[in-house]
Amino acid sequence: MKLQVLKLHHFRNYDQLSIMFNPHLNIIYGKNGVGKTNLIESIYVLAITRTFRNVNEKVLISINSSLAKVEGKILNEKRQEDTYSIYLTKEGKKVKINNNKVIKISDYITKIPIVLFNPDDLKMIKDTPNTRRKQLNIAISQYNVNYLKDLTIYKKIMKQRNSYLKKLVVNSNQSFDYLDILTDKLINYGLKIFEERKKFVDFINENLENLYENITNLSGLKIVYKSDYDNCDVTKLKKNYQKMLQKDLTFGKTNIGIHTDDLEFLIDDNNLKDYGSEGQQKNAVVAFKLCELLFLKTKLNFAPILILDDIFSELDKEKIQNIFKLLTSDMQIFITTTELDFLNDINLKNYKTIEISSGKVEKERDYE
Repeated sequence: MKLQVLKLHHFRNYDQLSIMFNPHLNIIYGKNGVGKTNLIESIYVLAITRTFRNVNEKVLISINSSLAKVEGKILNEKRQEDTYSIYLTKEGKKVKINNNKVIKISDYITKIPIVLFNPDDLKMIKDTPNTRRKQLNIAISQYNVNYLKDLTIYKKIMKQRNSYLKKLVVNSNQSFDYLDILTDKLINYGLKIFEERKKFVDFINENLENLYENITNLSGLKIVYKSDYDNCDVTKLKKNYQKMLQKDLTFGKTNIGIHTDDLEFLIDDNNLKDYGSEGQQKNAVVAFKLCELLFLKTKLNFAPILILDDIFSELDKEKIQNIFKLLTSDMQIFITTTELDFLNDINLKNYKTIEISSGKVEKERDYE
């Protein structure tokens, strides 16, 4: 999976841009604030149809413009070329493949698998469970289109159940039969989602400690998947929902389910959120992302695109070298950085450097 050409039209601080990429390694460099992250954000939007930043997506459209467009020519694993396009307006977005409109976003986002590390990904450890669930959902939905569909249905059913809980509080004479039907549906879809998440976490744990050790020369990293559905069959889950019914009625919402799932990052059985340094947390997230890439590669039988945004700030030379040793030649990799000094310590071949200045490509150079 290679992004050959990227074209931008009124995206962020890029008025117009057309650029060809190296099939293996692309190093995007320049001063802070010139648009390096905006450029790799456009690649992420092309793949996932949404930004990785916590912003209203209207800001992706350049000021004084009503439309932004991201277009990419992709060489897929079968050596076929396809053109993918995202059109962003103030009213919403539409996507096309080879100029054919794709109605369901879920049918699009499995087409360009991508793994991103961005400094904000430290929120995976520091932030709320919702942030960690989003990471699970993005990773799994890139190879399993049914997962995203099941998740959408689950959220819809939960919304209906919450609404009916509130009606029961207002009018206790209403039948609980409909609530039971909704609960059964919630359990059915919840179990499907739980099983996929568990498979993903199990794979991560099979590889995480080894990758973390390869980066840091330290061991002891693992993640724990915490879910109300763990070790539960349908019968047990029905009993658990029944036990929680009074609390659900009191708060007017469903208090158990896969929407409360969480991950814990542990180092030597201590929660990294509470006891880990920022450096440990960053290395742990990098290791997690490389596991995610390996997971998708295993499932898809080809390597996803990898984006490493500002990964080398605050990492010493040894860790940078160790990370490069883990990057295989079949990947297409995008790295952003303010300096190219790290290249002096690494023996690289077949790569491209792209200097960005004020939303424009200042200089390009290919190395063989």
